[in-house]
Amino acid sequence: MRRQLDAYNARDIETFMSCWAENAEIFAWPATLLASGAADIRARHVERFKEPDLFAKLISRVAVGGLVVDREVVTRNVPEGSGTLDVIGIYELEEGRIRRAWFKQGALVSGS
Repeated sequence: MRRQLDAYNARDIETFMSCWAENAEIFAWPATLLASGAADIRARHVERFKEPDLFAKLISRVAVGGLVVDREVVTRNVPEGSGTLDVIGIYELEEGRIRRAWFKQGALVSGS
């Protein structure tokens, strides 16, 4: 999981995608499908990686079996403005790669 977060912060799409299964799915908590399959996940993150201030700071991580739960503070540039979001990421791993991920995010706090 460290490799995936480091690749996200470096905006390294190739390394980032190597952490995801070909049939991976991403959901907004609890069950809104955001991306299905590696091609969708890649397209979503190619766009996100264009954000100049993008950065995810890991606050805590808990892992049990094939499930990892991260709490992060993520800096984003979105149409509503720039700022930070509290994010909970839940990752289900299969054979060392992310198979499913769920994200719950708080409100954008303006960076002023």
